[in-house]
Amino acid sequence: MSVFRIDRATPLPADEAWRRLTDWPAHGRVVPLTRITVLTPGPTRTGTLFTARTGLGPLGFDDPMEVVHWQPPAPGVPGHCRLEKRGRAVTGWAEIRVRDDGPAGDGRGARVCWEEDLRFAVLPRPLDPLTARAGRLVFGRAVGRLLRGGSTAGTGAGADAGHG
Repeated sequence: MSVFRIDRATPLPADEAWRRLTDWPAHGRVVPLTRITVLTPGPTRTGTLFTARTGLGPLGFDDPMEVVHWQPPAPGVPGHCRLEKRGRAVTGWAEIRVRDDGPAGDGRGARVCWEEDLRFAVLPRPLDPLTARAGRLVFGRAVGRLLRGGSTAGTGAGADAGHG
């Protein structure tokens, strides 16, 4: 299996960490050669659709996704988002969990868990461990940059104007 997991602690309150991690167009600024197009108008919710396009010019692939579970964090309740990948080239799922890390949910930090099963149709199953390592590296950097509020100008293709 090509499942990988990224765990991070952040000084951000849970609601701000959640906001940054679920700002889909921002992913296009931190994931190399990727652009995000949000297809569903309005704020993110269960049923929101978006596509990550990764590549250069005509060489690339689409990773269409649907939000199938949406529960933002609230006092005493962790946030949980599940994405299902709906494409031909890329399949699998991703889950984002964010919870308060301070005493009594005092807003002094959060714990983040990003877990993903990433499968590329063109890659044979014996390469799943390599896919998981690459995913952990790429998404680990992306999660760190999103939480810091930074970008990687010049490495991404940017983001289409979107909702989310």
